Amino acid sequence: MGFDDDLRLAHVIADQVDAITMARFQAQDLVVEAKPDTTLVSDADRAAETAIRAQLQRTRPRDAIVGEEYGSAGHSQRQWIVDPIDGTHNFVRGVPVWATLIGLAQDDRMALGLVSAPALGRRWWASEGSGAWTGRSLSAARRLHVSAVARIADASLSYSSLGGWAQRGQLRAFLSLAESCWRTRAYGDFWSYMLVAEGAVDIACEPELEVYDMAALVPIVEEAGGAFTSLDGAAGPWGGNAVATNRRLHPAVLEQLRSVRD
Repeated sequence: MGFDDDLRLAHVIADQVDAITMARFQAQDLVVEAKPDTTLVSDADRAAETAIRAQLQRTRPRDAIVGEEYGSAGHSQRQWIVDPIDGTHNFVRGVPVWATLIGLAQDDRMALGLVSAPALGRRWWASEGSGAWTGRSLSAARRLHVSAVARIADASLSYSSLGGWAQRGQLRAFLSLAESCWRTRAYGDFWSYMLVAEGAVDIACEPELEVYDMAALVPIVEEAGGAFTSLDGAAGPWGGNAVATNRRLHPAVLEQLRSVRD
């Protein structure tokens, strides 16, 4: 069994989950609750993750699973890391910027990632060594490449919010970076990183994230030629925060975020 088989499975799962989430998007009877950490969860989040877990347990019973809503199950060097709806606040408010994230880690290295945003009509995916792609399906796709922008002054920056930067004591550093860029927009969540992979945005960063927020994004950014690290420069989705760039900008962005303190 190779990663091509895993990628095909990820697409099958995404097709199933898209049907679940789109049926509940903007539904009048959507059930929304606040979790203990005050973030929101809907019946669609839970139904989507249940479907993902059921399919993986049938087809990859030896693999471990980590998900936002139901935690960890199993012990394996192969670990599926999923977020059933990244952007739940958007989902419950009727904003179409949300996605299902499906990642597979092999020995703590991200081997593949798939991001499906059905309300946007978009899907992105990558597997290690096979490039990053976007399209409707494996057979109808175009390859992704990051931008060639070489200076922060010419760069477009996308972010999610400002609150977490203040909590980290890095609000001044982030604002300094933003002011140094040519353009800033808050596309937010998964979309910022997909835009980096597409070359439409040059920098995306967030101060506080969970591994399931990032895992699927990493191989897509990296296979498109970009870099994805923590704010401390550690590769991958394990550091609790993220900086993604077209790689050429990465050292300068990390340095600027470190150079100013609140």
